[in-house]
Amino acid sequence: MTRAWFRFYAELNVFVAPPYRQRPFEHACARDASVKHMIEVFGVPHTEVALILVNGEPVDFSYRLCHQDCVSVYPGFLHLGDDAPMPILLQPAGPPAFVADAHMGRLARDLRMLGFDALYRNDFSDDEIVRLAVEENRIVLTRDRDLLMRKPIVRGAYLYSTDSDTQLLEIMRRYRLAEKAKPLSRCLDCNGVLETVSRKEVAQQVPPRSAILHEDFRRCEACGHVYWEGSHVTRMRRRIDTLLTVTCMAIPAN
Repeated sequence: MTRAWFRFYAELNVFVAPPYRQRPFEHACARDASVKHMIEVFGVPHTEVALILVNGEPVDFSYRLCHQDCVSVYPGFLHLGDDAPMPILLQPAGPPAFVADAHMGRLARDLRMLGFDALYRNDFSDDEIVRLAVEENRIVLTRDRDLLMRKPIVRGAYLYSTDSDTQLLEIMRRYRLAEKAKPLSRCLDCNGVLETVSRKEVAQQVPPRSAILHEDFRRCEACGHVYWEGSHVTRMRRRIDTLLTVTCMAIPAN
């Protein structure tokens, strides 16, 4: 039987049992156990790990533990800074695509508001979420850590807060979305892409007064829903400006 020392940092302590939080501890490991296996034994989803140091040197999830190894496990690559020695999970190339579980409807809608591809249905099963994550290279958004521990899932994000606005800020900061946002370019209802259309094309789909007062209209290519620059859009744009400003602020050190 191998024994190794472990220390989890910052928000990863949410997952581990109280006696193991915020301190180094020794624990028995199966012979030739991988560091990934042991991290998840303690309840930490692999998707939340950004950096693993063993005896001060960076390793990946496949590392096999040796007797009396000292393992340090860090979260959120964004918090570690761009010069971290070896992030486990790299930023996705280009705008990321998401799939949200059944409890993340508000978050999915807010991500669509910012122009991000965010799939959501309130009847998604865990198996369906895993399939979409694998087949379409999507990031899983959830508060279900067991779902994030599914082996096929490569990228995912555990939402630490239960407040929808705070959840959105978590995701925006984690994946640096402010610099990739294309606000009001997706349908809030179905996630489809919006196309610019003329007033004449949508005259029968909008209230007569709106058809007279407004000139700029967009229609969802998927479901046909029509959007225009009403007062609700003005309020939405103010919220978007606030979100982008707050997201760009410096993140406090852990």
